Amino acid sequence: MELLQELTEAGGVPGYEGEIRKIMRRELEQEGTPVLTDDVGSIFAEKKGSSDHPRILLAGHMDEVGFMITQIHKNGYLYFTPLGGWWSQVLLSQRVTIMTEKRKFTGIIGSKPPHLLTAEERNKVYPMKEMYIDVGAKSAEQVKKWGIKVGDPVIPVCPFEILPDHDTILAKALDNRFGCYAALEVLKQLKNVDHPNTVMAGATVQEEVGLRGASTTPYAVNPDIAFALDVGIAQDGPTGNRDDKPHLGGGPLITFLDATMIPNTRFRNLVVETAEEQQIPYQVETMTGGGTDAGKFHLYRRGVPSLVVGVAARYIHSHVSMISKRDVELAIRLLVEVLRKLDRSTVESFRFHGE
Repeated sequence: MELLQELTEAGGVPGYEGEIRKIMRRELEQEGTPVLTDDVGSIFAEKKGSSDHPRILLAGHMDEVGFMITQIHKNGYLYFTPLGGWWSQVLLSQRVTIMTEKRKFTGIIGSKPPHLLTAEERNKVYPMKEMYIDVGAKSAEQVKKWGIKVGDPVIPVCPFEILPDHDTILAKALDNRFGCYAALEVLKQLKNVDHPNTVMAGATVQEEVGLRGASTTPYAVNPDIAFALDVGIAQDGPTGNRDDKPHLGGGPLITFLDATMIPNTRFRNLVVETAEEQQIPYQVETMTGGGTDAGKFHLYRRGVPSLVVGVAARYIHSHVSMISKRDVELAIRLLVEVLRKLDRSTVESFRFHGE
């Protein structure tokens, strides 16, 4: 899990994915395959199997939810705006890292002690626009002398840890460093597997602010079929129903519906059939809110059959998240088995010719 730990503990909010891109490039170049990029920062390696076509896209996304500094108060406090979706209630008193051009600074999102709260404030959800980050500065001049500027990105802080069940992974940014890790691991496993296609594996940028990298990536890699590798929402809390809702340890997620895409059903069915043939447990996700990069991939040119394969995650879009190591391993195994089947005639069967 060292690579996943490195990916999660590195910082990369939308538009500032440089640390993650360096790790991705290092790992992709180690595979000895050509590296493809676009001009917004997405990166992929091209692994040829026994045929140039079909071209299969495997894409995580590098960015995590975070913030940007928007104003420096005269007393040295930093105001910020979210990059990606946040619920303000999870922010108060949390540690963050401000990434400047030369160094990193630790800050705390400020909060009032309960001793000072009025009865009205105790029952109020504190608005994010009134929150600030405290870096221990005494003035705006001191902040600027340190090199902190408006526009600097802000990263949540959460160390990587495998919990005592030896399966639950706790970390920040598993949405979506899981997808980056899965793309890299599938690429590594394809070294020893025959596949009748060419695979482009890597990650996009700026997914959390509107699937922006996914809009340009298809023009760089020209896929015939696409997988978005991303996390889904676990619903296995104390009030959840483990049996029929996504949960940790239940196997990979296959998304049948989200707010941005209804997948090609023939492609979807092939993945389901492969899981059943290989006795890989899987879970079905239907989510009417939110979406993934597949929402853009499937609209490229005349259309690209696309599917989301991932794992269930708890507490995403906060400082912390949890996934199952077993789910990750099974998702990678499922993807490798599906790639062994995706030859030209199979992918052609997904298309609608004169129907």
